[in-house]
Amino acid sequence: MSLSFRLTPLASSPQTHLRFTLFRPKTPLTISALPPRFRNPNLPTIKCVHESSDQLPATPAKPKWENMLSTAASLYPVYVTVGGVVACLKPSTFAWFVNRGPTSYSLSLGLIMLAMGLTLELKDLLGLFMQRPLSILFGCVAQYTIMPAFGLIISKSLGLPASLSVGLILLACCPGGTASNVVTLIAQGDVPLSIVMTMCTTLGAVLLTPLLTKILAGTYVPVDAVKLSVSTLQVAVAPILLGSYMQSKFPAAVKVMTPFAPLFAVLAASFLACSVFSENVVRLKSSTVGALLTSDQSPIMRIQSLLFGELGVVILAVLLLHSAGFFVGYLSAALCGFKERQRRAISIEIGMQNSSLGVVLATTHFASSMVALPAAMSAVIMNIMGSSLGFFWRYNDPSNSKTSPEAVEKLE
Repeated sequence: MSLSFRLTPLASSPQTHLRFTLFRPKTPLTISALPPRFRNPNLPTIKCVHESSDQLPATPAKPKWENMLSTAASLYPVYVTVGGVVACLKPSTFAWFVNRGPTSYSLSLGLIMLAMGLTLELKDLLGLFMQRPLSILFGCVAQYTIMPAFGLIISKSLGLPASLSVGLILLACCPGGTASNVVTLIAQGDVPLSIVMTMCTTLGAVLLTPLLTKILAGTYVPVDAVKLSVSTLQVAVAPILLGSYMQSKFPAAVKVMTPFAPLFAVLAASFLACSVFSENVVRLKSSTVGALLTSDQSPIMRIQSLLFGELGVVILAVLLLHSAGFFVGYLSAALCGFKERQRRAISIEIGMQNSSLGVVLATTHFASSMVALPAAMSAVIMNIMGSSLGFFWRYNDPSNSKTSPEAVEKLE
């Protein structure tokens, strides 16, 4: 038997109580059974609680199958990596989907963004924006300045061909990807900030992605900003708004679909990226790899030639772009005095792009299939890099970092 206290105010329900154990007496002791002269009717009742009710009522846990779906959805990098290997070894696996592109790409991205919209409530996001406008605005501005600038710098520094330069710049001008929210959770970052940043940059992509792409990539090939804007609205923004509308109008139906939405979005995004990658693998195999296989070089020299060829340059460019996003995003947030959790969220959000949108825009509006290659490679590389960074931060307590209190007060 343990001695516990239950403080029961007059207006509270019997289930709302606070208990704390002091000691374990040998015999039961009931304080509420004291003589009347020792009682004060104006004070709350203090009673002895049976040992079996020593714990507070727990909130109902999620069903096991929902937890399994959430765990499966968090394995996005695994799906993309496995799909990328399949695309390299047997590109024909995705041929049925590739042959129906770019319509199949647009429809799949629309469904991905619809699934995202089903899990979001715009009124909640608006409330978060009103509470923390400076941190959200900072993240959105950083998203559309840091990545586009480095996209242009890297493409010029590596001397990329025109099609690959346009593809890299287009990728850099895309909004943050939904995978960043999962990685931010793993990294013990500020998840609400990450979600609101993803939503705001996606809405802003209608104007900013086409405009920045035209300004930075217009010197390589003609860029129709209006058509890019319309496509972004159709395949990214409209499905999110539709999903949010369905959530408010048909809550019962949406409640049934919501547990499946994240896993569906992850699988569809993985399939989309790997399909585009397989399309470019066919082209690379017929040129670069084909030439290597018919040469008299040793296997090591063939691999070296491949990595230093067109494919190797694309991999290097994508690695540099995302590394710059992660590092400069974190550094800029730190210099502005944000807390560690916010720094991590901003760094991950800036470093991880919506590569699916880049793939769809590239395949829809540009003649060369190579324009989509940086975005397709990004889907694999970015998720491996982001997940690795997330797991590294997971084992580093964000509360240990020091931040300027004066700056934080201003920014929050």
